[in-house]
Parts: sequence; C-alpha cells; structure tokens
Amino acid sequence: MQTTIRSSVAFQGVGLHSGKPARLVIRPASAEHGIWFRRIDLGSGDQMVSAHWSMVSPSQLCTVVSNRHGASVSTIEHVMAALAGCGIHNALIDIDGPEVPILDGSAAPFVEGILTQGVRTLDAPVRAIRIASAVEVRDGPAYARLVPSDVFEIEFAIDFADKAIGKQRKSLNMSNGAFVRELSDSRTFCRKCDVDNMRARGLALGGSLSNAIVVDGDRVVNPGGLRHEDEAVRHKMLDALGDLALAGAPIFGRYEGFRAGHALTNRLLRALFARGDAFASVLCDASSAGRLPGVGLTRGDVPAVA
Repeated sequence: MQTTIRSSVAFQGVGLHSGKPARLVIRPASAEHGIWFRRIDLGSGDQMVSAHWSMVSPSQLCTVVSNRHGASVSTIEHVMAALAGCGIHNALIDIDGPEVPILDGSAAPFVEGILTQGVRTLDAPVRAIRIASAVEVRDGPAYARLVPSDVFEIEFAIDFADKAIGKQRKSLNMSNGAFVRELSDSRTFCRKCDVDNMRARGLALGGSLSNAIVVDGDRVVNPGGLRHEDEAVRHKMLDALGDLALAGAPIFGRYEGFRAGHALTNRLLRALFARGDAFASVLCDASSAGRLPGVGLTRGDVPAVA
C-alpha cells in the first residue's frame, strides 16, 4: 500500500551552495499526491513545484526542480533519497527558501526525522516502474544505465585522481531498508581545489567541514575522518537514489553508474520515458511490495553518526 509520513517534521539549516538559511517541513499527504515542494516564501504566484523528472532544470552541482512560473527548489537529492529510502510515496514539503538545507551533508537527519514521526499506510496500491529493456546514456567515459531486475539495485563506480578517494565500486540491493542502514549517513564530498574554485565563483557558500567531506590529495581534511572507508561511492549511490526518486514511482530494475552525476541520471530518466518499450507501470502485489525500499524499517535502523 502507498504511504505517507504520520505527522509533520521540520528541519532548519543553510543551503550548501547559496549559504542562505531555510526551514523545511515534511507534511503528510493523501494517496496519489506524490511528492511536491511548496515555496511558502513566495507571496504570490504558483508556489507548487513537483518532484518529477520532467521538472528538472539543467544543473551540474545539484538537482533543481522548477515550475513553469519560475519557482524552483535546489539541492533536493538528499531529502528525496530519504523519502524513497524510507518508502514514503506521498508528502508535501514546505520550504521558505530556494534551496533545501544541507544539514550534515547526508540523508541521515531527514531519515531520522521521518522514522521518528513514523510511516502511515494509505488505502491505495503502490504503482511501480518495471524496467523491461536496457536504457543507457553517456557523457564521454561516464555512463548511467537501467537494466531489468526483479528488485531495485544500485551499482556505482567512481575514479578520482585524489588518493583519498581513488577508485571505488559498490553494489547494493536496495530492498527492505538497505538504503537507511548502508547509505543514508554518507556525506557529500569534494576536492579542496574544487572548493577553492567554487568559492571564487560565489558557490558552495554554505559548505563547511561539518556538512561535507573535503579531500586534498591523499588526505581527508575533516578532523573526524570518514564514516565509511568507501563513503564517497556510498554518497554517489545516495544521490542516484534521490535523483531516481523523481521517476514518480519505485523502480524494479538495476541502475548502473560510472562517474555519473545528477544531470546524467536525469538524462537517463528522460531517455527511459521516451521509450514506451523500455518500461511498464505495474501494481505491486504483496510479494513485490515486500521488496521495496523502506519495508520494515524502525528508527533503530538509522546509523549512529558523530
């Protein structure tokens, strides 16, 4: 059955790129509502922005959704990953600014807030997207693809010159809360040289060692080090889940990414839905619904973070 959050939960913080403070509230919603953002700071005009692949605006650094009247919300990937990973299908997200707060740079604070309030079952079946044939997009050596699978899986590989990251690969069956236990606490990461460059261009104004991993060659700059030895690739998988959640329904299929980012994953969804033979919309029975992310989760599944 479809779900929503049991009661509202609020988060306060600054945007990673804008540095501007924002308050975000995840609210319950009815069946078939989907995930929507509401820009409550906009006094007039259309405040509603759908969390849907077709609403994504071009951006390399984060995922941005916009409506036709110009209202937008950026850096939505972590809260979207938290909702998808907790199995939430319907929610209204009020936000009083243009960028989702970065919090600690992972999805764990959102996950903990959602699971603290609890998940409510709604009287409507879950619709899912079953991948029927392979779809792939490329950008030079980078690629993202979806291939058929009876469960939702993510495999990701990265390759950085910095020895603190290097080559990492991880594959995970996302069923039954694996996202929360394995990926949700993995933080965004960047190279020190890139941080310096972005700051010079007026970007990453809200970034700090408390909400991002910073690497410099073979050194992790953060005093506390890493939460996982392969935290970088885990975070890329977290981002991929958040971006795939914009499909509008859970996916039964395997996502494979190599050096892929937000823009490439959105291109993949656009390529998928442009091909009617590549997917099917299916109603989940008890067996298939039991393999979806978030089934059986409790607050105790959230990793303890420093």
